[in-house]
Amino acid sequence: MKSLIKLFLVVVVILGGLNVSHAQSTRAERQAAKAAGVKKMVDDVNFVFKANYANPQGGGNRALTSDYDLKVVKDSVIAYLPYFGRAYLAPDPGTTEGGIKFTSTNFKYDAKQRKNGGWEIVIKPKDHDITNWRDVQQMILNISTSGYASLQVLSSNRSPISFDGELEDRH
Repeated sequence: MKSLIKLFLVVVVILGGLNVSHAQSTRAERQAAKAAGVKKMVDDVNFVFKANYANPQGGGNRALTSDYDLKVVKDSVIAYLPYFGRAYLAPDPGTTEGGIKFTSTNFKYDAKQRKNGGWEIVIKPKDHDITNWRDVQQMILNISTSGYASLQVLSSNRSPISFDGELEDRH
């Protein structure tokens, strides 16, 4: 009887070990597939950065409750992001339109793969106008292999701001 119990316990341990190894391989496969998808989006210059949090230079991480994004394709960059922080050149009085909102078809896109497997993408609009209060000089997007990203926006007339979010495939 004791040998039957021992045999039963050995079988349970072996089956439990097989189940755990299967779950780990499935997780590894999902992570590899996600990394391949992110790499394809970066290489194809075809993705959307969805902002979930804004991090103004003055501090105070803010959760974003509306849809804000940065769309990047080979021929254009479209930004629709909020702005919290200090502006050195203000909009005209009575203007209710704020934020980081622009479309650029003349920009430099430089993607470098980091040692940890992620990417650093620098986007520099060439059609910027320093006299415009909304001017953006540079956007730096750091992307992990899992698709999480942070975006830093540097402007001529505003203090820097960064955003945390995720990369999504452009539909």
